[in-house]
Amino acid sequence: MISIDELLKSGQLVTGTTTLALKAKDAVIVATESQATAGYLVATKNAQKLFQITDHVAATISGGVADCQYIVEQAKAIARLKQIETGKETSLKHVTNVIRNILFQGRSFFLSMMLVAGYDVQSDEMKIFGVDLIGSLFEEEEFLSFGSGSTFALGVLEAGYQKDMSAEDGTELARRAVRAARNRDIASGSKIQLAVITRDGMTFHNEK
Repeated sequence: MISIDELLKSGQLVTGTTTLALKAKDAVIVATESQATAGYLVATKNAQKLFQITDHVAATISGGVADCQYIVEQAKAIARLKQIETGKETSLKHVTNVIRNILFQGRSFFLSMMLVAGYDVQSDEMKIFGVDLIGSLFEEEEFLSFGSGSTFALGVLEAGYQKDMSAEDGTELARRAVRAARNRDIASGSKIQLAVITRDGMTFHNEK
């Protein structure tokens, strides 16, 4: 019987998933769920899909777990080296470009689509970026969702999003969007992973 570790190394473990990010007033909320699949098997209900890259930058993953984990670890390491070199926290845009360059150089070698979001210490702005598997980079002004459950999540976000909504209201909207996707998308499930990012830093929540 193949183990979860072996599935991770083989690249067979996939996050058919729901990931999203939205802007609130003076905050960005990033959320996802925790299920990973191997074919028709729910391989784990505790897959980490939300990662802290710097004190103010988070990333979510969708695609092949091994590929995404590699890119996340590379981004963390490069951001840390940049901080040591400059004595300043690495900007959100720099982290995003690092991830973009890795995926672009791979040209579909990596099965990975990522959201990168948070507070950019360089521009003093809350930002949301999407990076696809060939390295295309785009910025969204309100919200963004990736993954197999994104259709359902986007429907909730479209209906409920308001410009300059409070962080509390944005957090509740993110929860509703993930729950809707989790209820309708067979590849999304288990606990909600959520982060609220402000100028003061990042707060994580794991919820049922």
